[in-house]
Amino acid sequence: MSFDFSGKTVFVAGGTSGINFGIANSFAAAGASLFVMSRTQDKVDAAIEALAKHGGTVGGCSADVRDMDAVKAAFAASHELIGDLDVLVSGAAGNFAAYANNISSNGFRAVMEIDVLGTHHVMTASWPYLKKPGASVINITAAQSYVPMVGQVHVCAAKAGVDQITRTLAMEWGPAGVRVNSVAPGPIANSEGWERLYPTQADRDAKVASLPLRRVGTHEDMGNVCLFLASDMAGYVTGALLPADGGAALTATPTRLETVLGPLPS
Repeated sequence: MSFDFSGKTVFVAGGTSGINFGIANSFAAAGASLFVMSRTQDKVDAAIEALAKHGGTVGGCSADVRDMDAVKAAFAASHELIGDLDVLVSGAAGNFAAYANNISSNGFRAVMEIDVLGTHHVMTASWPYLKKPGASVINITAAQSYVPMVGQVHVCAAKAGVDQITRTLAMEWGPAGVRVNSVAPGPIANSEGWERLYPTQADRDAKVASLPLRRVGTHEDMGNVCLFLASDMAGYVTGALLPADGGAALTATPTRLETVLGPLPS
C-alpha cells in the first residue's frame, strides 16, 4: 500500500541523517513538500539535494534545538517556503554509552537538553505554523523510555521526558484538532544507535536473534510508520507511543552494553 502526501507540508527536525532522514525521504517520495533542520549546514545542504530528487519543494536550515531563537527562526523560514504544516516530525537526539557513575553533569545535561528541552522548543516554536485542525505531530523517542538499559540512564530519563511531552500535548492540543504521538524505533540498520549500541558483528547477530521478527529494521520501516501516523487512517490516534522495533520490547533480555563499557561497577 502506498501513501499520497501530494500537497502536504512536512517539517523534520533532525531530518538530515540516520532514521530522521529516512523518514523525511519517505515523505518526499510520497509527494510532500519538505523542510529539514539540523545543527550542521553541510548536512542540511546534502539532505536538500538528496530529497529534491523526488521532484518536490525542499528547503532547510541549520539550527540547534537547544537554542529557542534559532528554532523559531527555522520555523519562520519553513513557513515562508512551504506554508503551514500538515506534519511535524521531531527527532533530534543525543546518545552515548556510559555507566551512571561515569557520566559527568555536563554529559547528562547535554542529553537532557537535546532531547527534552529540544523537544519542548520544537513543539512550542511549531505551534503558530501547524494546520489547526488537522496537523499530525510525531516525536521520535526510544525504547529506553520504558525499558531500562544498562549504560543508558541519561537516555532513559530523557526519552521518558519526551514521551510525557507527547502525552501532555496530546491533551492540550487535541481540542484544536492536532494529534501528537511518539514512535520508538528498535534496532535500525545504518543508524547511530545501531552503530553505538551494537558495535561488533557478534553483538548485531545476537540482537537480531533475540528479536521476534528476526531482522533488523530499516529506514523505510520507520518512514512507513510515520506515513501511517500522519495519514487520515490514524485520524483517531493521539497520545500513543508506538514501538516500531520488530518486537524488541517483548523480549526478556534488554540490550546490555557490558561488551562496550566493560564490567559493571562493583
